[in-house]
Amino acid sequence: MRHRLLLPLLITAVVQLSGCAAYRNYDLELQQTTDQFKAGNIDGALSVIEAHNPDPEKDLLYYFEKGAVLSAGGEFAQSQTTWRSAEQMIIERQDTIETTGDKLLAAMGDHWGSIINDKLRRYDGYDYEKVMLTTQMALNQLAQNDFDGARADIRKTHEREALIARQRELEYEKIEETAKAQGARVHYKDLQGYPVVMLESPAVIALKNGYQSAFSHYLAGFTYEALGEKNLAAPGYRQAIELRPDMAFFQQALRDLDSPGLKADESDVLIIVQSGLAPARSSVRVPYPVKLADGQVIVANISFPVMVPDTSTPPISQVSIDGRQKQLIAVNSITDMSLRTLRDDMPGIIQRTTYRAFLAADVQGTDNRRNPSKASYVTHWDGFEQADTRTWRTLPNLTQVVRLRLKKGEHLISLPNAGAPLKIRIDQNRQMIGLRVLGERIYANGSAFQAIPALETRVSGLK
Repeated sequence: MRHRLLLPLLITAVVQLSGCAAYRNYDLELQQTTDQFKAGNIDGALSVIEAHNPDPEKDLLYYFEKGAVLSAGGEFAQSQTTWRSAEQMIIERQDTIETTGDKLLAAMGDHWGSIINDKLRRYDGYDYEKVMLTTQMALNQLAQNDFDGARADIRKTHEREALIARQRELEYEKIEETAKAQGARVHYKDLQGYPVVMLESPAVIALKNGYQSAFSHYLAGFTYEALGEKNLAAPGYRQAIELRPDMAFFQQALRDLDSPGLKADESDVLIIVQSGLAPARSSVRVPYPVKLADGQVIVANISFPVMVPDTSTPPISQVSIDGRQKQLIAVNSITDMSLRTLRDDMPGIIQRTTYRAFLAADVQGTDNRRNPSKASYVTHWDGFEQADTRTWRTLPNLTQVVRLRLKKGEHLISLPNAGAPLKIRIDQNRQMIGLRVLGERIYANGSAFQAIPALETRVSGLK
């Protein structure tokens, strides 16, 4: 009876505290944003973001999405300002997880937080999003040849990784202790109808965790090397190798630290091609049988998150420099990182979700005992029972690179079937050239493209 009386009251209270969070269709909002983004309409994408976030107090995802669109459009200063707001929000939250709603739930008992769907929780960002935020900020700086600025953001990346590692260790220990205390350990492989294969792919399992990016550490090595700090570049390359020991590209960078220096007219150029969008999160319903103390077995329909990879951008394998084809090397996949994060988060998600299943089954079992003639052994579908589908969608999915030495001066760069080559100017001893490919669009911005401000090129039949 206590559960039956308190549950409606609790849901009502949290909805009031959370505003319209429960009813916000983030998938639809981002579909409208990315449609404009893929069409090359930066202003349109920004307008959609603003329209869906009218409140003066913005949430973390607003800053994530807006910063990414501004960056692709070449508005680096505005992008950095926007992402700095996201960074500050993350810093302010990293030492506390309590909101007004959390405190209400805590006051009502340790388990009541599990009653409310994850979708109603404050969005604090996934670990890989927090790490990739400062990585993308460093890329903004490198696009403008600001290696000192990139160095500062890279340092924040390392600090955030260390903090996340400590937080996750404590969190996983607590989940394990709770599971032992409850005497129930449900694995995602036990969930009937859940697409287990997505979490079991070799690429996902090969990752050490969901937040450390070998590319981020390689970028640190490149930045330190450009600043003449080889003693710091080497650890960056070594960490990249430790995270991805199968990649000869990272090993070569470490070996090249001892190679002869550049000639006066040469530049060490790192070309970075980022393509696609981060995967979406969707919600899948799973039947979960609950055995009650009186022997009844009630099937509760509960929801779990699944990842839906973006397929809007055809794969790219090569880049052309002055007519010479260079093979691109894939060094980071947000799809793999997000799947690994979901895999690691599933014990906690299962713990919260199955607790709600037990409560729903208990309510149904009580109804069955009171009115056996109308007994049902399947819980009624609750509109609140949906997985949290919020995630940073405008984050580039795939990062590919090639590194080569070029003569200083003007060069032509192009991607397969991209029409006329783009003119770039190489004038630094070490330089980064960044391209963002989305759908049939190429966004090319930065100091190297100054001759063509805020360049955006349409790609026809990109492969």
